[in-house]
Amino acid sequence: MKPRALRALWGGGVLALAAQLAGCALPLVAREQPGALRAEVVARHGPPTAVVALPSGERLVYSELPSGFAAYNLDFDPSGRLVRNEQVLTQTRFERIPLGVWTAAEVHGTFGPPLRVERVARFDGDIWTYRFRQNSDPRLAHVHLDRQGVVRQVLFTDELPHGDNLRD
Repeated sequence: MKPRALRALWGGGVLALAAQLAGCALPLVAREQPGALRAEVVARHGPPTAVVALPSGERLVYSELPSGFAAYNLDFDPSGRLVRNEQVLTQTRFERIPLGVWTAAEVHGTFGPPLRVERVARFDGDIWTYRFRQNSDPRLAHVHLDRQGVVRQVLFTDELPHGDNLRD
């Protein structure tokens, strides 16, 4: 075989391998398709991070927090069949939280447990922090819940790598 033909064959093999590896990068829970049975999903992925009763079924939340950047809502109909699978830790989803309406239960039922819960002097309540990626940049969403557990504001910050926020 000529060197040019070998390089073309080698290059094609590398591209095929890269395509396969890219497919593996998607978390397994993200690959669950509508119609999957709840019991089979739990058998494949283990217990969910949270279970939420819905008016027409049940939601299983599988979160990658604290180390990851995604949380998947798997919504099942009353018969236990998957009807929707959505990654919800996105800026768009956080921006859609209705201020003064949603409660801690709705935030938890949509996004799962937060990365951390904090308090600050200038806000009388808890701040739930979630990490996510926006255009591959690590970001943080800070959901401010008042003492009654109602969302009052959502703020966004960049998540800085360790040491990048040190002052000289």
